[in-house]
Amino acid sequence: MACTTNEPVAAPFPISKTSKNTSEVQKRKWNQALNNFKRPLRDKYKYMESNLSQRRKGLEEKIPDIKKTLAMGDGIDDPMTTTFELNDTLWAEASIEQIDEVYLWLGANVMLAYPIQEAITLLTAKLQAAQRNHKGIVDDLEFLREQITIMEVNTARVYNYDVRRRREKKASEDK
Repeated sequence: MACTTNEPVAAPFPISKTSKNTSEVQKRKWNQALNNFKRPLRDKYKYMESNLSQRRKGLEEKIPDIKKTLAMGDGIDDPMTTTFELNDTLWAEASIEQIDEVYLWLGANVMLAYPIQEAITLLTAKLQAAQRNHKGIVDDLEFLREQITIMEVNTARVYNYDVRRRREKKASEDK
């Protein structure tokens, strides 16, 4: 989904404006102002991009874990046989007839017992929220990359105009 500067933006990012008339920028002595303005703005964009990329990676790790946990809950009502470790070299086999509750690791050294249906509901809600957040972050990253590109193009235009202007000035002085 391409986002232009005319579309509303969900995230509170500063918007770069496209400048096509670079001579107008030079006439107004904006060259130095653009450099002073765009460097901090570019740094902000890069910081936001880095932050969003880290959040995206975290969600991309979290979503498969939630899906795997939900898949484990599908057959949990059926009786099962499992093998578990008692010691380094000692294993035992157990038959589990009925399971009334499951334990979910919530993080920060917290594990809670939930009834099976409540755990499935909680995990489904967490999965939907994580997928929604992932989509929002991907959209925000796309918008940020567009803004960075716009800013870099504008900077290149102003720089190229300044180089061309200096060459013309030098050529007129050499005559």
